[in-house]
Amino acid sequence: MLAVKKLNWWLVLLVALGLGLTNSTTVQAYHTYHQKSAALSVGKRRMVNDSHVHYVKAPHTYRHAKNRHGRNTIARSRGAAITFKTKYLLPLPGYHNQAWGNPQSLATNGRYLYVLYTPTAWHNRGRIVRYDMHKLNKLGLTPRQLQTAYTSNAKAQLASHAAVKIGKPFETGHGQSLAYNWKNHHLYMWCDREKSAATPVNQYGYIKQIKAKSLTPRYQIRFRLKHKGFAAPGGHVLTFDKQGRAYFWSRPTTHTVYIYRGHISRHHVKFHLTHQVLKHGPGTHVQSMGYNPHTKRVYLVADDSIASLPVSKLAGKGHLTKHNVKWTKFSSKREFEGLTFTKSGHAYLLCNHNPEVLRGNKISW
Repeated sequence: MLAVKKLNWWLVLLVALGLGLTNSTTVQAYHTYHQKSAALSVGKRRMVNDSHVHYVKAPHTYRHAKNRHGRNTIARSRGAAITFKTKYLLPLPGYHNQAWGNPQSLATNGRYLYVLYTPTAWHNRGRIVRYDMHKLNKLGLTPRQLQTAYTSNAKAQLASHAAVKIGKPFETGHGQSLAYNWKNHHLYMWCDREKSAATPVNQYGYIKQIKAKSLTPRYQIRFRLKHKGFAAPGGHVLTFDKQGRAYFWSRPTTHTVYIYRGHISRHHVKFHLTHQVLKHGPGTHVQSMGYNPHTKRVYLVADDSIASLPVSKLAGKGHLTKHNVKWTKFSSKREFEGLTFTKSGHAYLLCNHNPEVLRGNKISW
């Protein structure tokens, strides 16, 4: 009888361990398409002296939210007018005490907010959590009630669980690039795996298509962003316009900006380095990129600094001038992790260190 009890105890322990690991194991394998042709074309480049854009150096230490359990405001201190105010304080910790303290990117289709979390200890892995804004708004939760969704058994907090869908972990890389394609209604992201900060594992680019239902990868494409002597390992941010064209930006030097434009299909990726090089980038870190369907502009996001320009000026050989570029500076000292827009042009800004989503007060800026 004692032996049977010991056996039963070990079975219970093994089952408990299995359940505990369910949310930390990587999802089932998905197909990788190996693109043989080069995924990049490069033409003649010209410098655009966007002198009214000022490089904003990231702080040595980011500030936490001023009101860690309440509403915050991030207002412009210079440039195009826009003010962001707290819409949601994101749950912290997450479901079953999961690490939801390091959100890296944000996407929306108008109803859902998709947040990609990459816990530091996981190294190149993370998960997507989907927030149903319609349900959250109907519940009328305060920011604090959503923040404590998984640490309180109060009625409002328990009700909020129905508005949150949690995806399984998978290989994400840094995770700054989750984006919604307005044409085919799919989610995409780079998988920019790093050995250490800003040091890629290899020279291949990987882009994943994400299943909206399971919040896990459907497939990924491996390719090289290479044209003659010019090469890049891949992007770190991503956005799409209404026609399904993809964009990302990079910093070839401390201050200058390259903008890439292209298409992503099921088996093939093709980007073109646009002819315009911005002489003045917004800041230290390439944090995010967003497309506003209302203004038809792409927004280049660094910490406390956002520049934008019309996508129409990037077509062909490009006609972008310094007068087409807008810029806004903030003084929050917060870490800007993501910027996304609804179809009507409402902006949502994701900030780290007491994770929250703030909503802009203007649709044109």
